[in-house]
Order: sequence, then C-alpha cells, then structure tokens
Amino acid sequence: MAATHPFRDELIATASTIGTPGKGILAADESTGTIGKRFANINVENNAENRRAYRELLVTTEGLEEHISGVILFDETARDTVSDGRTMIECLTSRGIVAGIKVDKGPRNVFSGIEGETVTQGLDNLDVRAAEYYAMGCRFAKWRAVLKIDVASGAPSALAIHENAVTLARYAQICQQNGLAPIVEPEILMDGTHDLATAVAVNVKVQAAVIEALHEHNVLLEGCILKPNMVVPGQDCPTRASPQDIAKATITTLRRTIPPALPSINFLSGGLSEEQATVYLNEMNKLPGRPWTVAFSYGRALQKSVLEAWSGSADNVPAAQAALLERAKANGLATLGQYESDGTVAEDSSLFESNYVY
Repeated sequence: MAATHPFRDELIATASTIGTPGKGILAADESTGTIGKRFANINVENNAENRRAYRELLVTTEGLEEHISGVILFDETARDTVSDGRTMIECLTSRGIVAGIKVDKGPRNVFSGIEGETVTQGLDNLDVRAAEYYAMGCRFAKWRAVLKIDVASGAPSALAIHENAVTLARYAQICQQNGLAPIVEPEILMDGTHDLATAVAVNVKVQAAVIEALHEHNVLLEGCILKPNMVVPGQDCPTRASPQDIAKATITTLRRTIPPALPSINFLSGGLSEEQATVYLNEMNKLPGRPWTVAFSYGRALQKSVLEAWSGSADNVPAAQAALLERAKANGLATLGQYESDGTVAEDSSLFESNYVY
C-alpha cells in the first residue's frame, strides 16, 4: 500500500491503540437472533429495550478503559443511545475506547457438492457501509470467516480456504480505503475429533493463505488486526491437551505464519469457558517469540458472568458491571502473562456450541 494512502497513519494508530499491552477487545456484536439465545438462558425477553439496556450497562461500566481498548458493536447498538442521550459510540470514545463494528452478513454454504463449508457474505455495498460507520465514529471493523476440520472429508478443502482468505482480504482492503482498521477473523471451529497436531497443521495452512491474500490485495498489515482461534484439539478428540500444550501449539502456529508487521493478535474464545480462555491466553504470554501483542477479543468469555449477574433487572446493573470488570481485568493481566489462576480450568462451564453461528 502506498505511503500516500489517506488513512495510513490513522489505521496504524488505531491498530496500535487496540494492541495496547494489558488490554483487549470486548466483542459485543451479537446479532439480534444470537443475543436472543443469550437472553433466553436468563429468561429475559429479546426486545429492543432489553438489548439497549444490556448494552448500555456494558459501555457505561466505569473503569472499563483500564482493561478494554476496543468494543465491537452490532449495527443496532452503534445507532443506539444511552439514558443520558449520548450514542453508545460516544460513551466509548470519550474514554479512549475505540468503537468497532461487525460488517459481515454471516456465512453461507455456496460450494456446490461440498457439504457444510461456507463463505461469508457481505461485500456488496461494503464501501458505502464502511464510510457511514466511519462518519458515525467507528474506527475499526470485523469480519468472521468460518472453517471446520473434518478428518473424514478432508475439510477444510483447498477451495474453502482460498475463497475465505480472498474474501477476508477484499473486506480488509475496502475497510482500509474507508478509514476502518480491519479485524481479520479466520475462525476454525472447535468441532471435530482431530488431535492437536492436526489442528496445528490446518491452522498453519489457513493462516498462511490469509496472509498471502492480504499481501495480494495490498492490505496494510500495520493497520490490521488478526482475530484467530486458539489452536486446540477437536471437541470430541479423546486426548485432551494441557493449557501449556495449547499455548505452545498456538504460538508455534503464529510464528510460522504471521509477520511481525501485524501489530496485534486478538484471540476469539470460540466456546472456551471464561477460565479456559484466560488461562490459555496467560500461558501464551509466558512464551518467547511474540513480536505482536497477544491479546483477546472475547464475546461469550467476557459476558457469560455478566448476563447471569444482570438477569434483566436494573437493580442488578452494578453487580453485572462488577462482573464485567473482573473478567476484563483477568484477561488484561493474561495479556501480560500475569494472571494467577486458582489452578482449575473449568471444563463444566464450557461455552461450546456445535457449528457456532451468530
């Protein structure tokens, strides 16, 4: 990308701010349908006012900026206001938290003759939408590609890897042309029976393809954020891996594929429990060979306790905000390798959902 790119310095600054050591991203970009599933678990009706009230408690949490550098919003939330009339974007930016926006339209099965593999939709009019979100105050965007490992069928296929990599790169290019630093999210689902070694091999292949596509599309890596999954065995693999094994596999994969020019790698939690997501991140940040910030971009692993504490009641907002701060602080410490766990990684509180969509 040419040095004269009009947003070059701003994109680099945005990515650098998001990658501030000790901080990470709160992913609050659940679609209306997905947040409805979350509300159903706590017996809260999925309506516009309840969604607004819940997201208001997130963005108005005092002290959130100490551990959170960016928040990904859903379109409805980006247009919503809080009780005092400010937009939710203004609530965040006034405290130095960068507001981001989910811009993809979800994965679709578009491969003839290939069962269960998808490409994410949403490139149509993305330039217009990106420009509008920039004018609203957003400074980064997110796009999720979804792949899966299936030893029996050979998934992910070369076609699925290629098409998702190119689509991610095209999205990133369009966003950067309109001032939004792109979060590039190639998620390999936890579903499957594969072991850790297989997970490493497939993750290397996918991440290498994504980086190649970003280069081919002249995406400025210094103004870009990667949001990958942690490298774990399949959910149905009979052999479990320790947090140290998972951390080593994940950092090894990154070292083999991700250039140092990319400033920040913010992992998705992907169905891990709150404690698992924090412990695995902490173990990664104890390892050498990390030229990037290694941080988090968690949705479920930051919000499960918050939703349970809130349960739809205004009286519970302080407790819910305290729960959010607790998880945000824990993960902020994990980005520095300073989180002290109680020694248990709670398998029974796993947030895994098969073939997760949102």
